[in-house]
Amino acid sequence: MRKRTPFSREFKLEAIRLLEEGKKPVADLARELGIRRNQLYKWKEQKDKRGSEVFPGPGRRVGNSAEAEEITRLKRELAQAKEDTEILKKAAAFFARELK
Repeated sequence: MRKRTPFSREFKLEAIRLLEEGKKPVADLARELGIRRNQLYKWKEQKDKRGSEVFPGPGRRVGNSAEAEEITRLKRELAQAKEDTEILKKAAAFFARELK
């Protein structure tokens, strides 16, 4: 499996600018930049949605670190709760069979 290549904010914005210029076909532009064609479209869509706040930094985390930590903690709690629920379902099915 290939490791993801991080691209700078400037690279992404320049790629979007070239895409919007429309002087070259998208497939040729993507090939020249060394990225997939659909990645250009995704970057453009993100820029259209978020405007000047697009591509704030590395990674997927958006917002401050306190929010990111809370989201991580809540995801961990949710995963634990789902696991507990599955165990209880299996136990209930087991005891239901024993009663018959």
